[in-house]
Amino acid sequence: MDTQTQVVVAGHICLDIIPALDGVESGIESILVPGKLTNIGPAVVATGGAVSNTGLALHRLGINTRLMGKIGDDQFGSSVLEIIRARDTALADGMIVTPGEHTSYTIVISPPGIDRAFLHCPGANDTFSADDIDYDNLTGARLFHFGYPPIMRRMFIDDGSELEKLLLGVKQKGLTVSLDMAKPDPASAAGQANWPTLLERVLPCVDVFCPSIDEILFMLDRERFEHLSQQSLNADIMPFVDSDLLGEISQRLIDMGAAIVVLKLGSAGLYARTTASRTRLAKTGAAKPGDIDDWTGREMIVPCFKVEVAGTTGAGDCAIAGFLAGLLHGQSPEETMTTAAAVGACNVERPDATSGVRSWDEVQSRINSGWQRHKVILKLDK
Repeated sequence: MDTQTQVVVAGHICLDIIPALDGVESGIESILVPGKLTNIGPAVVATGGAVSNTGLALHRLGINTRLMGKIGDDQFGSSVLEIIRARDTALADGMIVTPGEHTSYTIVISPPGIDRAFLHCPGANDTFSADDIDYDNLTGARLFHFGYPPIMRRMFIDDGSELEKLLLGVKQKGLTVSLDMAKPDPASAAGQANWPTLLERVLPCVDVFCPSIDEILFMLDRERFEHLSQQSLNADIMPFVDSDLLGEISQRLIDMGAAIVVLKLGSAGLYARTTASRTRLAKTGAAKPGDIDDWTGREMIVPCFKVEVAGTTGAGDCAIAGFLAGLLHGQSPEETMTTAAAVGACNVERPDATSGVRSWDEVQSRINSGWQRHKVILKLDK
């Protein structure tokens, strides 16, 4: 690996096919009718998933990044590589191309003003294993980010034994490990997985754990998640989330072994909690915080910045990229969380996943210029 590479982003990647449905005025049920022809517009073809979203956002922030997603040697795989190399040829040097496998793809059905539906083929993501990683090729990197194990079959079966093996291999190389999740389909095999047991197994290998509140509540307390979902009529559960719940969930994750927990709260912003163990923080690897004492035993919430929202695709992934970039730049906890919120805000100013992300200097300049934020919806007791 190029010794200048700072971050390797691995895990889920797919090809998104997004047909334009601007002329469709009724719901999805009127489009997917057997025998019916519906005229639509041209399609946008883009890469999606954690590898693409978080990886390309880090690249746009000026962080030397290598992508490590698994694809097949098919036409969709060629399209994925072409899109990545159009950003920077070096980005794709770590991609895993497996002969005979199918590249993951998603057909995004998104009529105007209607919630999106997805037709998803997991493809090679389901066979991603610890043996797909060339651990010797991680030398020189400081941080390893892995995304979306709940939609990568080998990563969640057998209580996460394969994910544990993969992350242990990375930790042995001295890198800081961050992990992002995705909410599985409740009816799927992932939805029935024993997530508390899996997390107890893998979080000792994880330095920065950054799921969304609904993802982690689904995994750790399914009954409470379903209760809040019913209260919200299966919409956003955030109006029913309070600081006590955030503190309870984050402390449970810290007790399982994570050093830093970042919970994405959607339009309510970001929440973070860090371990009270200075020793644990000091062992977080090559991208460990610059001031260990400042990061020890912290809890904070930051609100979103005010922007004109064009789309929310990839907002959480980009906020994570901002957090990791702040960590790599040696920022304080407050500065790192602010950078995370700012990068997420830049993202939603564009309809796609990453083109709204600006350079590091532009993001910091915008923050320092007095960029207004929304009011804090949730306040901590202390």
